[in-house]
Amino acid sequence: MIRIENISKSNSHRILYIEASAALNRGEKIGLVGPNGAGKTTLFRMITGQEQPDEGQVSVEKAVTIGYFSQDVGEMAGRSAVTEVMDGAGPVSSVAAALRELEAAMVDPDKLDEMDAIIERYGEVQARYEELDGYGLESRAREVLAGLGFSQEMMDGDVGKLSGGWKMRVALARILLMRPDVMLLDEPSNHLDLESLIWLEQFLKGYEGALLMTSHDREFMNRIVTKIIEIDAGSLTTYSGDYGFYEQQRAQNEKQQQAQFERQQAMLAKEIKFIERFKARASHAAQVQSRVKKLDKIERVEPPRRRQTVMFEFQPAPRSGEDVVNLKNVGKAYGSRTIYRDFSFLVRRKERWCVMGVNGAGKSTLLKLVAGAADPDAGSVTIGASVKVGYFAQHAMDLLDGDLTVFEWLEREFPRAGQGPLRTLAGCFGFSGDDVEKKCRVLSGGEKARLVMAAMLFDPPNFLILDEPTNHLDLDTKEMLIKALADYEGTMLFVSHDRRFLGALSNRVLELNGDDVQQYPGGYSEYVAQTGQEAPGLHG
Repeated sequence: MIRIENISKSNSHRILYIEASAALNRGEKIGLVGPNGAGKTTLFRMITGQEQPDEGQVSVEKAVTIGYFSQDVGEMAGRSAVTEVMDGAGPVSSVAAALRELEAAMVDPDKLDEMDAIIERYGEVQARYEELDGYGLESRAREVLAGLGFSQEMMDGDVGKLSGGWKMRVALARILLMRPDVMLLDEPSNHLDLESLIWLEQFLKGYEGALLMTSHDREFMNRIVTKIIEIDAGSLTTYSGDYGFYEQQRAQNEKQQQAQFERQQAMLAKEIKFIERFKARASHAAQVQSRVKKLDKIERVEPPRRRQTVMFEFQPAPRSGEDVVNLKNVGKAYGSRTIYRDFSFLVRRKERWCVMGVNGAGKSTLLKLVAGAADPDAGSVTIGASVKVGYFAQHAMDLLDGDLTVFEWLEREFPRAGQGPLRTLAGCFGFSGDDVEKKCRVLSGGEKARLVMAAMLFDPPNFLILDEPTNHLDLDTKEMLIKALADYEGTMLFVSHDRRFLGALSNRVLELNGDDVQQYPGGYSEYVAQTGQEAPGLHG
């Protein structure tokens, strides 16, 4: 369906692709992976024709429809979410528009002379609309929006009033409703909660078209894709299997290449030693010459390209008292909406609570109450002795000073740290080379989140409160964070929609469901085994 043949592409002095080739065939579900900036979005744009390769070609079979979801959703306002979604549903939406025009023409007194022709045309357009299941379109649009977490009220309200994250879901719903022959999804899992993520997973498993997607959610990708295309140093390499298989295969290939490289280096060293030893002797001249020629002809084995994965280790956090935070009979409401009524909850030292609950259950509110970013309307929230709180929320990015560079901001935060440790810290969180000279104001949302988290973990508190800490983190940075937090000695209370993060780091689960609050001993994996569900909204 789609062939990428010997493409080369540069992007403002940076070479993205050198004679790279790959293919996407009917019904294949492929994960596209590679470090940030490797050219994943550029590849999508070349497939859709928004950009052209400098050399080579990207060819798409005739009449193949493509739906492309990107992080840049454009302007949306003045219409309901459901209308916005239906309007992007491919050919059926233009047929619906034609139908609406003809309906208006049929009641227009100025067009009485043309009425026979209008009615005939209306019959043709209506038949085409039925063929495309146009009359079922609205109910399908509502079904998709409900799957992505929309309430009826949000579906019918002005799309312009939604936050950026919800507009992303509208844009995604548009592509899903369209059901094109090929879906290109650039980070579709980014702004979804766990329930929506699991719904999308099921939807994509049942989708019969071809799929090429990027995602920073390892579990999500593992459950959907059966092939991986890796972008690495300008080339495209295809692996058959899911993300887990790709990781094993890549490690094995690197190991083999390293062994080949070492064997060849040993052989070359031996030959060079012989040449050096006998080059001055006339009696060995022929042998020396023949070995020199042999060395010239040998194709050199390159050592495997080392992936830059910097490990981050916590400084030990000071020890807190046994009771870290105690909520007693807490009440909290926003306007007429009661979030908590007579809610009590105790967190003890070294516990790692993950907070589960559907949208609006009060997960972020709980974190704010514990962090002191919100006050309870009733009851008390008491932080224990010697507890040093670190709170990471999406709004934490507002704390950055836009006029400072990344490195200047870190130096201001830690004036006594010294250049070396701060550069290592920046490198761990994806700021290598010139990236540390970027002004904070030009950083993307993901970069800001990484910088704030880096600062928090450099001087670690003994109680971490994390609200969706893995949003915007790529797979490698996320793995680094999970490994670092696994060795962290302190206490944690966190909300995350990343199942790998939840499973690796929790040892307690708090499930919020209105007045029904459940506590589960054991972490997320035990919770799934005990309830038979991966998220609270999937009960029943």
